[in-house]
Amino acid sequence: MINTFVGNLGHLMTVIAFVTAIITALSYLKYIHASELEKASWRRFSRISFYVHAVASVGMAVALFEIIYSHRFEYFYAYSHSSKALPVHYMISSFWEGQEGAFILWIFWNVTLGLILIHTNKFWEGPVMLVFALVQAFLVSMIMGVVIGDLKIGSSPFILLRDVSEAPIFQINPDFIPADGTGLNPLLQNIWMVIHPPTLFLGYASTLVPFAFLMGGLYMKKYSEWVRPALPWAIFSAMILGMGIIMGAYWAYVTLNFGGYWNWDPVENAVYVPWLVMVAAIHTMITYKKSSTALKTSMVLVISSFILVLYATFLVRSGVLGDSSVHSFTDLGLSGQLLLYMLFFLAVAVFFAAKEWKHIPTSEKEASVYSREFWIFIGATTLGLMAFQVIVPTSIPVYNAIVEGLGGISNMAPPADQVGFYTKFQLWFAVALALLTGIGQYFWWNKMDKKALKEALVTPYIISMVVSAIIITLGKVYDVTYIVVVLAGAFTIVANGSILIKLFKSRSLKLTGGSLAHIGLGMILIGVMFSSGYSDTISINMSGLTYKKDWEDELNKQNVLLWINKPLQMKEYEVIYRGRYKKLVGVPGYVKADLLESTDGINKATALDDIWAKDRLYHRKGDEVDLVLEQNSYFKVEYYQDGDLKFTLFPMSQPNPTMGLISSPDSKRYLSKDLYTHVSAINDYEDPEWKDDQFEGAAPGEQFFVNDFVTFFKSADIVNEVDGMELMEGDIAVKATLIINDYDVEKRLEPIFLIRGNQVGKIAHIDHDLGIKIEIDNILPEENKFMFKFNTYQKDYVVMKASIKPFINVLWLGTIIMLIGFSVAIFRRYDEFMKMRNKGLE
Repeated sequence: MINTFVGNLGHLMTVIAFVTAIITALSYLKYIHASELEKASWRRFSRISFYVHAVASVGMAVALFEIIYSHRFEYFYAYSHSSKALPVHYMISSFWEGQEGAFILWIFWNVTLGLILIHTNKFWEGPVMLVFALVQAFLVSMIMGVVIGDLKIGSSPFILLRDVSEAPIFQINPDFIPADGTGLNPLLQNIWMVIHPPTLFLGYASTLVPFAFLMGGLYMKKYSEWVRPALPWAIFSAMILGMGIIMGAYWAYVTLNFGGYWNWDPVENAVYVPWLVMVAAIHTMITYKKSSTALKTSMVLVISSFILVLYATFLVRSGVLGDSSVHSFTDLGLSGQLLLYMLFFLAVAVFFAAKEWKHIPTSEKEASVYSREFWIFIGATTLGLMAFQVIVPTSIPVYNAIVEGLGGISNMAPPADQVGFYTKFQLWFAVALALLTGIGQYFWWNKMDKKALKEALVTPYIISMVVSAIIITLGKVYDVTYIVVVLAGAFTIVANGSILIKLFKSRSLKLTGGSLAHIGLGMILIGVMFSSGYSDTISINMSGLTYKKDWEDELNKQNVLLWINKPLQMKEYEVIYRGRYKKLVGVPGYVKADLLESTDGINKATALDDIWAKDRLYHRKGDEVDLVLEQNSYFKVEYYQDGDLKFTLFPMSQPNPTMGLISSPDSKRYLSKDLYTHVSAINDYEDPEWKDDQFEGAAPGEQFFVNDFVTFFKSADIVNEVDGMELMEGDIAVKATLIINDYDVEKRLEPIFLIRGNQVGKIAHIDHDLGIKIEIDNILPEENKFMFKFNTYQKDYVVMKASIKPFINVLWLGTIIMLIGFSVAIFRRYDEFMKMRNKGLE
């Protein structure tokens, strides 16, 4: 029976959230202009309104998750993004897989940040929460799902499937409920997709905070006072947004099979650009606090960062990117709303900035080349250029859409080789940034002139040259570009490291944030250079086989065919594929697929033998077991050196009816490298095409051939038990034991011949690894022979790619150190703000 209560409740919560967002905005506006006598009552009313908005926003989220969790497939959202096979943590991922769920997540984070701001900064509460409430009104409108004539406002996640689908079944039976949903995108079935989107959307939401402080400052004519409370939030925003980007990169590395972590996809670019601008804003805001310069620049950058987040949302969710991005959503008819959302806040920001521009204080002091202000300005300019170089080509589809919308024709195309195009420019920008962060730190902590700068740089210069020489020699770096990258990375690490040591000696730990973040940048630069520039594919196809006609030549060359149990030499490793495995709930490691028989239940199977793991019996033969995503298969690949097993990997793969083969890699991690392995093609294991029947006669002790395997007929025995069948009195069951040696693995095939009265039963034995199905066709007592009937199909195999990613852990460690640096800086700036607040100077 269709349950409309939860959906109606969700709709109601949406309407309440929208109305209370508008009421909150109006009441905070009234509060700002109220007299001293009225301020307290207007503040109280505004807060109550926002609290109701918060409850309604959380109510929307709870209603949507209940629809997903309870498998209410009568709702379009649950049917489109979830299924009964998903464990709870992937149900969470399906919550924000769709656009509507992503907007609810964004709304939730804005509510959380708003509640924090209400209770931490009373002076700025009015103007800041006014901006927050307006943003919330726009966001909630995205999921209203209201149609007025030809005007559609938002797309509701609480709409029923029958109201969306034109399937004939709903005309016959309007109350029809599908038995299951279409499920979560297989690429999103990864633990990083549970935590990456919430982190990224918290980063999106947090860019609103410094923007709101800035708008409040302009509105209240507090042109410079907004910087102090906004700065810790700007650093927080950069840290969280950066963390979200890093999580996305790591997800790509451990989930996608292109072997990288950054593909310069338009959606990746759309997140990367506002992060760059926010980092630039942080540096100019710090400069203003120190020397009263760069206030206008800070304003422009803070506004740009927030507007670029809205622009990124438009790019991703309007459908304008089309086929140019693998991440973009299809257009739900929200492109006009998204555009209005962005243009509204852009217009408001430009209006207030232009209106107050001449009143904004500026410094007449000219920045010297030997001043920290000069070097920070150069660094911020570099970050701005990096952002500009990425956003312009990324926006080509938008430009084309504008031209075509005006009746023109535009054939501009985004770069064909995205990685090569963007890397060519961004690499040199990053080198310049690394050098600037190394030199700039000395200006930050000391007064410098030409002589003092030379003296300060001598030691770090010499040390960085020595370190670079060691890295270049040991890493065999011969490319001139990469040598420059190593020099720049080493210099910023050494220079900032020397500052860090001085700060530790003086016990000024709160001041170490900048140095740590810059050291992380240097490590990231070196890590990216090695892991991308010196990635070494060890799976070289020497057979001359073309695995797939639609594969490019390079792809065929970089993959090898592994027959099950057959060793293959891949450079210094001997590699053996050992078959397919599954994951069972509550059982550590992996279980051989041949030990399991699928049932009609979702994620259910029957154990065909006792299941052991780590010397412990987990399931007995015949038990029903729970699979972890039954469609996923894990391919056991063993790596040997000098005859010794070094390690075993289990790359995952699943055939998908719409997306083809979905594969996720597995890696062996060393301190200095990763050996990255993924499956590119597999044998059709589930639905084999059996060849014609073949027959062979043999007596116990004799040998014969089955599909080119030497098969030894070991014995024939009368048995008293047959799995899955109860023997009756007078029944005779004969089991033949056949031995096949497949390289170093002995296979036992045991077909059974059953005689019951005048009837004969034949129980075949199927070995999927070898691609053999064999049964006893007849017994000839007078000839002491058994007649065997067998069918064969392709022996199990995988086509696999393996590559070595040198020093990739330097990259990941660098990102962690950078985030630690951001965290230290947040603590320092927030501590400063709280001290000023306690003095009544907020």
